[in-house]
Amino acid sequence: MTDPALNARYSAFVRAGWPAAAALPPQHARDALYGAVLAWRAGERAAAQTWAARAAALDAAPLYAECAAYLRRAAEHGPTQAYATAEGFGQFIRGGGNVPLYQRTSAALAEVYARYEALRLLDVGTGDGLALLPALNAHVAQVDVVEPSAALLAGLAAALQARGVAHTLSPVTLQQFAAAHADDHWALAQATFSLQSISFDERPAALAWLRAHCDRVLIAEFDAPDFREAAAPDRFAYVAERYARGLAEYPAGSAAVQGFLMPVMFGYFDAGAARANYEQPAAEWAQALRAAGFSSVELRPLYAYFWADAVLLDAR
Repeated sequence: MTDPALNARYSAFVRAGWPAAAALPPQHARDALYGAVLAWRAGERAAAQTWAARAAALDAAPLYAECAAYLRRAAEHGPTQAYATAEGFGQFIRGGGNVPLYQRTSAALAEVYARYEALRLLDVGTGDGLALLPALNAHVAQVDVVEPSAALLAGLAAALQARGVAHTLSPVTLQQFAAAHADDHWALAQATFSLQSISFDERPAALAWLRAHCDRVLIAEFDAPDFREAAAPDRFAYVAERYARGLAEYPAGSAAVQGFLMPVMFGYFDAGAARANYEQPAAEWAQALRAAGFSSVELRPLYAYFWADAVLLDAR
């Protein structure tokens, strides 16, 4: 059950905007941080800084200190883009719980590859190959990569060439790739934590294309709640609790925290920012795959990640 203080603040915010929400004194540190979030959503950057500082004064936990530090800089220089620098994302993705998460993901993929001979694999949203490269084995004859970031593809191309793996690289989105490959077919396709970037409206067509062009599809995703109202109390409470866990995995004030985790966290609540991901529960992923025409969808757990449990969906 959501804290009554958060419910009261949100009701005031919905009823009469930020001034009404700000009129309620904070009951505790989490309520003060929620005030900062609502101020942030209303575009009141200075007020967000003030309320986050209140939260940090009430509770010395890392969550409040890091939020206060981030909003202090944001009030002076504007919000940081989560992927603005390679340093922040690089420290994040190769540290903390991401290490065992990707180890288990790669191991699960390799286990599937071993059931094929001379496999032609389609990898959607490969990034720099953090999941793909450790999974590659002698059963994979060719990899066709779909990755919109040309910068990430440069390093991946070198790694695949060094391993002697035949490959093609397409610096486009899945939607663009699908439009240009109406006649191709793959025995296996995979997408590791990448399909969440496709909007809910565009996702059915993307999954239907995968069904029509791939015998089998592996999707690694998070079993995350689907919160349609970004700033609702239950969503804020979930984000705050989960980010408190995530921050504990990285050094205080590090680039991973201030250059990635904090921008991502406040990006959830920024009404002026374009949405970067469209997560949903694992059961809804399975339902969407069945609706796209897959007759069999199996789920297996991968790792209890700080944000949400990671799962592998195996659709045929």
